Amino acid sequence: MEQFSKDQKAPKTEQGKNLILVVLVLLVLISGAKLYLDHLDKNKQTAEISVLTAENEILSARLDSVEKQLQIRILELEKLGANVTELRFLQDQLIQEKKSNAQRSAGEIEALNQRIKDLSTLLVQKDKEIGQLQERFQAVSSENEELKSNQSELEKEVTEINLQKEELATKVAEASKLKISGIRVSGINARGKELDAKGKTFKKKQIKGIRIVVQLADNSVAEKGSRTAYLQLVGPNKLPIFDLAKGSGTFKWSGEEEFFTVKQEFWYDTKEQTIVFFYEKGSAYSLGIHEVKLYVDKQYLGSSSFVIE
Repeated sequence: MEQFSKDQKAPKTEQGKNLILVVLVLLVLISGAKLYLDHLDKNKQTAEISVLTAENEILSARLDSVEKQLQIRILELEKLGANVTELRFLQDQLIQEKKSNAQRSAGEIEALNQRIKDLSTLLVQKDKEIGQLQERFQAVSSENEELKSNQSELEKEVTEINLQKEELATKVAEASKLKISGIRVSGINARGKELDAKGKTFKKKQIKGIRIVVQLADNSVAEKGSRTAYLQLVGPNKLPIFDLAKGSGTFKWSGEEEFFTVKQEFWYDTKEQTIVFFYEKGSAYSLGIHEVKLYVDKQYLGSSSFVIE
């Protein structure tokens, strides 16, 4: 009886051991499968991270390229006077995006790639705008050059006209000057008679005064009107002879005060006419050459000379 009980317990013990073994095997298999699946998942995540990292690097390079291209268009448009406020705003966004060190997700990368694509389309549009502006600028520049050329030609013509006017005014002024056809000097003795002169030479003991006859030439270009003639008698010492009591005085000549011996006012009518001067010196004339100079207003007309011996 005892032997039967022992024989009956032996199979049950053996069955329990087998069950435990099966459970252990299943646990090992499940653990291995989990480890394998975890390994696959880790490899997949690593691969995905590598792909995202590579795409981020490519995206950063594209961002840098499109930002530089955008800067080129901005500078070109500014030169042409276009408004670049919107482009500056987009450029600032790109610069901030470039500075970001965050690892972008696949969705963020896709969104940024779409923005870059939109910006590339915008750059193409801006290139067309730049081309149109350059054509307008070239047309305006050509028009300005033509206007400058016309203005330069006009200024040249005005300058030539002014020069011609100045030349004409100079010629008219020169032609309108009074001219003398002759000056005759006579010596007068104490009785008021003219002295015989040999080569314009007079005897000191005979001469008391001088008489100067000036012949003005005809000049139809000259202006009619009242004139003042100044006669300057210069002695051998090269100094003017004057006597305030006999009507001598001063007049302006080349910005300086000059002494005149006698003066005479007359009316000039552009026709040939004669002016006569008479001067009686209060004392004896000095020996030597005397010069007679004639001025009318601010114009020097000419001179003559005589000798006292």
